[in-house]
Amino acid sequence: MSWRRGQAYGQDLRDRVLAGGGPIRVVAARFGVSPSYVSKARSRFRKTGETTPGPQRNQVRPRLAPLYDALRARVAEQADATIAELRAWVAREHGVAASHPVMWKTLARLGLTLKKTAARGRAGPRRHRRGARRVGGAGGRTRRHQAGVSR
Repeated sequence: MSWRRGQAYGQDLRDRVLAGGGPIRVVAARFGVSPSYVSKARSRFRKTGETTPGPQRNQVRPRLAPLYDALRARVAEQADATIAELRAWVAREHGVAASHPVMWKTLARLGLTLKKTAARGRAGPRRHRRGARRVGGAGGRTRRHQAGVSR
């Protein structure tokens, strides 16, 4: 029986765990669940008389969710704005402080990208370039070659 993150165990397993008498660790080992789960299921049954799982309250609404339409309009109006400029605009116009990662993830969630110019292409493969010149203007020659010394 595998546990899925963020989802409650099935009702049939919950009923079997609650029906299984005996010590918590024995019941947990028999059904392949943690002792903590058995303890919490029994406690909930004693307190409320319910065998069903309680509602999950782990859904946090994104901070900038009420501003999605305004952000779409702002990016459409000023496509060359930076993340810092958008953060300042949201703070100034709407009174909401948003960090750089929050603004970045919000734009990604909305499918918006910030492009400086529409004509820019993606970066291609790096081409072979000459290295930087050495200090003193040797241009790639070492002292050994300049002096005419061989190995």
